[in-house]
Amino acid sequence: MRTEMDSMGAMSLPEDALYGASTQRAVLNFPISGRPMPAGFICGLGRVKGACARANEELGRLSAGKSGMIQQAAREVADGKLNAHFPVDVFQTGSGTSTNMNANEVIANRVSQLAGMPLGSRKPVHPNDDVNLGQSSNDIIPTALHLSVALGLAQALRPTLLHLQAALANRAGAFASVIKIGRTHFMDATPVTLGQEFSGYVRQIEKTVERTDKAIAALRELAVGGTAVGTGINGHPEFAGKVVRILKEETGIAFVEARDHFEAQSARDDAVEVAGHLATIAGSLTKIANDIRLLGSGPRSGLGELRLPATQPGSSIMPGKVNPVMCEMLVQSCIYAQGLCQMVVVCGREGQLELNATIPLVAYALHEAIQILAAAARQFADACVVGLEVDEARCRELVGRSLMLVTALNPYIGYDAAAAVAKEALVTGKTLREVVLAKGLMSPPALDAALDPARMLRLGDG
Repeated sequence: MRTEMDSMGAMSLPEDALYGASTQRAVLNFPISGRPMPAGFICGLGRVKGACARANEELGRLSAGKSGMIQQAAREVADGKLNAHFPVDVFQTGSGTSTNMNANEVIANRVSQLAGMPLGSRKPVHPNDDVNLGQSSNDIIPTALHLSVALGLAQALRPTLLHLQAALANRAGAFASVIKIGRTHFMDATPVTLGQEFSGYVRQIEKTVERTDKAIAALRELAVGGTAVGTGINGHPEFAGKVVRILKEETGIAFVEARDHFEAQSARDDAVEVAGHLATIAGSLTKIANDIRLLGSGPRSGLGELRLPATQPGSSIMPGKVNPVMCEMLVQSCIYAQGLCQMVVVCGREGQLELNATIPLVAYALHEAIQILAAAARQFADACVVGLEVDEARCRELVGRSLMLVTALNPYIGYDAAAAVAKEALVTGKTLREVVLAKGLMSPPALDAALDPARMLRLGDG
């Protein structure tokens, strides 16, 4: 153990810990969940600290030597190399002050270590006066929130959704000529092709990519520069602009300084908007997963139009049973993600006066939702979608048995007569063709042409 001092006095902490007394107090104060702040958030905070040091150097507030050392240590934080030194629980001070000080102390102590100075010496840089120069937890933690979540969306979720879209598009092309019965309300409807059905899924995922882009755009405004309450006290008027410029250059994301720093620090409405997009994405993924497992149900007593890849035994008691486990995994992941998103919605309404005091929980929920959706969607694409096969014989059988082909007869015999034909066919077990011919409603050639499922696939036909 070693002893460090902070504004409240002496504190004992592990000898090799890069964090300091303030962080150790938080560790002791918040032994709640055992969950530290998300790694993605800590990496984002490292990026912000490095940009702040560079901006302070440009403004002449920090020497090149100190700035360079802070940037070097902050880069290690951003690269995830020092994650073990960020032990503060998610359930902590609502502003994230404990995590901000955690970063300040780790960076300062890492600089001391690199300079051959004792840990806790606050030399050659001070955690508050140098690492935190021109900053407050109240503007830096929201800035790290926006930056890190935007990066998570751009680097983890978006590529995964594009990967899934490509897999679905491949299957849509492969199934383009397979005619099957459509279904609405879980009841027979008019025919579609399996490719048309899958094209709907492709477009759904295309829209999830668009929603991801909207979520990234919602996070463009950064709170840095507002310091304690939005007034920018103890800050330089050009500081925020320089930090934002640096982060924009480093990430490729079009960040801008917050239009109103009071809104940027007191409200988390942007995070709520992101949660809405993520919840919608989860809903889209759930719809697709549920459809695929329905279409693959059986193999003999269900719909059985699709054959899903067999990935593992499905039962401990029923030999040979194989379940749609990838679909089930994705649905559960989406339920979890939507629950996290609802948590963000509740957190968003908890802002009071100049601060929302739920930021660590917002960060945890958004990062967790992004990570889960990205991992689950990619596994679903690779272990299910790419291996989907169609049972064409089963599709033909169900089309041939469907009574809803009668819809195509409306232009020839009218709705009421067509309804009577369908009801009689259902009661008697006869085919639509047999009933229509028995009633003398149409000639055989005209009837065969009208009941051709391929004719029913064209938009506006009949």
